[in-house]
Amino acid sequence: MSEKKKFTLEYEIKSSPKILFGFLSEPNGLSQWFADDVIYRDQTYTFTWDGEQQKAKLLSIKDNKLVKFRWIDDEPHCYFEMEVLQDELTNDVALAITDFATDETLQERKLIWDNQIECLISAVGA
Repeated sequence: MSEKKKFTLEYEIKSSPKILFGFLSEPNGLSQWFADDVIYRDQTYTFTWDGEQQKAKLLSIKDNKLVKFRWIDDEPHCYFEMEVLQDELTNDVALAITDFATDETLQERKLIWDNQIECLISAVGA
């Protein structure tokens, strides 16, 4: 099996960093776009899609800026991160996604994120 490599995607989102951050870090916000259901307990998020559960550890969090998770069953060097970027001149807000995928799964992962972010944009009302 080929090794997972880091990739980054960036999406423009018309929202304030504070509002956007709630959708990235709070179970209630995440369940509106990222998963069907999200439970947070003991630094662990349990995400549910179509009845299937996946757990992720919260690795780091910076208010209104960044959330970083690692899937419990994933390789140790892998994580996924959602970072709120704000342009200092224009105040435009973007979301940078960092994730890991093998060469074989890269296109599929990108497509999944594209779809998720579309849901996020409509949830934020941007």
